[in-house]
This record gives sequence, structure tokens and C-alpha cells, in this order.
Amino acid sequence: MSEKKKIVSIEDRIPKLKQARKKKANRRLIFYLSIFFVLIFIIVYLQSPLSNIHRLEVEGNEFLPKETIIQSSGLTTSDNMWRIDKDEAIKRIEENEEVEKVSISRGFPATVTIKVTELGRVGYLQQDDSYRALLTNGSISEKKWDQPNSDAPTLYGFSDDKYLKEMAEELGQLPASITGLISEIHYKPTEDNQFVIQLFMNDGREVQGTIRTFATNMEAYPSIAAQLDPEVDGVLHMGVGTYFEPAEKKKEDSEQEEGQ
Repeated sequence: MSEKKKIVSIEDRIPKLKQARKKKANRRLIFYLSIFFVLIFIIVYLQSPLSNIHRLEVEGNEFLPKETIIQSSGLTTSDNMWRIDKDEAIKRIEENEEVEKVSISRGFPATVTIKVTELGRVGYLQQDDSYRALLTNGSISEKKWDQPNSDAPTLYGFSDDKYLKEMAEELGQLPASITGLISEIHYKPTEDNQFVIQLFMNDGREVQGTIRTFATNMEAYPSIAAQLDPEVDGVLHMGVGTYFEPAEKKKEDSEQEEGQ
């Protein structure tokens, strides 16, 4: 009796085993078919206009126009985004004198993003009848302007590249909120000190300083200027020490020197 029950039990399990094997085979078939269709889709996608660049985006540019960077890259919306030569595009963009570093990334479904790090414009130099930008590394741009832009001060008298480069480095350390306060920087070396500079600020004040400690000293300018009487003309000295010299006192000292 017990043996018959065991035999019946095994026979009952056979259809279930067959069904389980069938389900497993079906799942395997579905898996392989899925891979097949995915591969077909990828091949069709890569060969079709769907894989062409639909959007070209530029990030990090402050001075260079987006159109200039895209044109320099050589990339267009007719290019297949998976076949572009990123290294070659980066090399072309970095040929621009105002570009320090470039990276290019792809984004689904069809976006290519160009991220640039620019060499900031820290000033403008007058050369003949035009102006050129002074960059943070001390180089001078080839591009010319009829008038200097208001995004950086205009520099005068810097005929020595050594002092010009040091001035560029100091300006590059300052935030735009400070450099935006400066209208002009004049190089005024003396026999005793080759680093003397004279600044004319947008608020009308005159500042005398030194190239070597320019960035450190100028960070305090807003708070110092706020304590000065706007009705009193004079020179704010921000070199070794910081003090304000009224114009009347400076005139008196000059007259005394002439009388001696």
C-alpha cells in the first residue's frame, strides 16, 4: 500500500518538473531574445540620425562666447556623438589663448557638453590705438578692442614684462568684487622701490600701493574706504602700512620741500 502511494507521488511530480523546465527554458529564450533585440536597437541607433549630436552645450565660459568655443571645437549637429574625436576637439579649443583647460562629455540621448576653464582677463593694456587683455598668466591677448571693457582695470606704464606678470598674478588672486572697484592702475616706480603703483578707483579715490602685497592689501579696501570721509580728497596709502593722506597735507609738504 505504501509503495503504491510512493509510485503515485513520483508520477504526480513528473508533470510539475516538466512544467518547471519549460518555464526555465522560456525565461532563457526571453533573455536571449532581449539581448538580441537590444543589440539590434543599438546597431540601428548608431547607424541612424538619432545618434547624431542634437545639442551642443558650453559650460564655464565667462569671456569667450559660446559660439566661438563651439566653432573652435569643429563639432556640429551632423556628427555622430559616439564617433567624435574628443581629444582632437579639445586640442583645437585649447589653441585659443584665453583657454586654460577643456573637457568634453557625452550625455544621453544626444547631448555633448564642452566644459572650459578660461584664463581670466585681469586687466587691459593700451597698445597704439587699441587695447588688449592681460591674462592671469601674464600673457597679452592677440584680440584687440577699441575701448577697454569694464570687467577689469586698465593698466598704464608697464613696459617691463617682469613687473607686468607679477601684477597679473596679484590681480588674479582677487575676487571680481574687488577688481571691479578699480578703474586704472599706473606703474610708478621710484629709485628706491620698483614695485610702486598708483590706482584710481571707481569711487573717485586715489590709492598708492605696491605690486608685491597688492592682493593682500586690496582685500581690505572696501572696509577701509567705508570709514573715510567722501568729502575729503587725498591719497590712501596701502603699502607697508595703511594710512590716509589728505590732499591739503600733501600740498603743504610739497611746498615745504620746495622752500628748503
